[in-house]
Amino acid sequence: MSQFPSSDSAHRFPWLYACWKFARPHTVIGTSLSALGLAVMALAQSSDPLPLPLPLLRALFASLLACLCGNIYIVGLNQLEDVEIDRVNKPHLPLASGEFTRRQGQRIVLATGLLALGLSAWQGWFLMATVWTSLLIGTAYSLPPIRLKRFPVWAALCIFSVRGAIVNLGLFLHFNQSLGNPPQLPPAVWVLTLFVLVFTVAIAIFKDIPDLEGDRRYQISTFTIRLGAKRVFRLALALLTLCYLGMLAAAFWLPGVNSLLLGMSHLLLLGLLWWRSTQVDLSSKPEVARFYQFIWKLFFLEYLLFPVICLLS
Repeated sequence: MSQFPSSDSAHRFPWLYACWKFARPHTVIGTSLSALGLAVMALAQSSDPLPLPLPLLRALFASLLACLCGNIYIVGLNQLEDVEIDRVNKPHLPLASGEFTRRQGQRIVLATGLLALGLSAWQGWFLMATVWTSLLIGTAYSLPPIRLKRFPVWAALCIFSVRGAIVNLGLFLHFNQSLGNPPQLPPAVWVLTLFVLVFTVAIAIFKDIPDLEGDRRYQISTFTIRLGAKRVFRLALALLTLCYLGMLAAAFWLPGVNSLLLGMSHLLLLGLLWWRSTQVDLSSKPEVARFYQFIWKLFFLEYLLFPVICLLS
C-alpha cells in the first residue's frame, strides 16, 4: 500500500506510476474487492453456485469498469480542489508534486466521470443508481461551494454512506439481478453492510490524524483538530472493535454462514488489531500513516473473508 516506488518500474514508466498515485491505490483496491466480494455473496445465494454463471461474470466486469472510473473521478476531483493542502499533507500525489498539470488532472476526472455515468446507465437501474449517487455525493464532498469535507460530520457521512451502504446494497442487488433472482437482500448482506458502515466511520475519522498540519493551515475542520489525535485514535479503535464484536455476535445467529469460521477468524483479527494498536506512536506521522494503511488492509480482508465464509456454508 505504499504510495512510493518500490522498484525501478516507477522510473521506467513515470507517467503510468503518476496515474496509479492519482487513482489512490488503496481506494482502487477497496472498490475492486468490494465488487468481487459482493458478486461472490450473490453467487452464494444461488442454489447451484458452480459453474460460474456467465451473466454474473459479465455483470462483474462491467461493474468493475464503471465503479473504478467513478472511483478515479471522486479521488481525482478531491485532488484538484486540494492541491495546496496536499503539498503539505501528501506531497507525493501527482498534482501536488507537479507530475501532472491541472489541465491533465481535469481531463482525467472529466473522462472517468463520463465513462462511469455511461457504463453504469448501460448496465441497468441498480448499478446506475449506485454509481450516479456515489458520484453526486463525491462531487458535493470536494467541490465548492458545497464542499462538505469542510465539516467533519458531513465528511464522515459522505464516506460511510458511499462505501458502507450505497456500494454494498446497490452492487449486491445488481449482481443478484444478473442471476435472475428477485431484488431481495438476505441477512448476510445486511450484516456485511453494517460492518462496513461502522468500519468506514472509523476510516473517515482516522484518516485526518496524519493530515493534521495541512488541515489546520488551510482551515479544514476535522475531528482530529477538534478533539485531538489521541481521542480520535481511541474512538476509531473503539469503532473497529465494535465491528469485530458484532461479527462475533452474528456467528451465533446468522443463517447461511459457517459459524465457527466466522467467529474464530474475527476473534483473531480483533486480537491482531489491538496488538498492532499498541505499537503506534501518535507523535510519529509515519507510524500513524502505517497504522492507517493497516486499517485499510483489514478492510480489504473483510471483502475476501466474509463472502468466502458465506460461500462455504
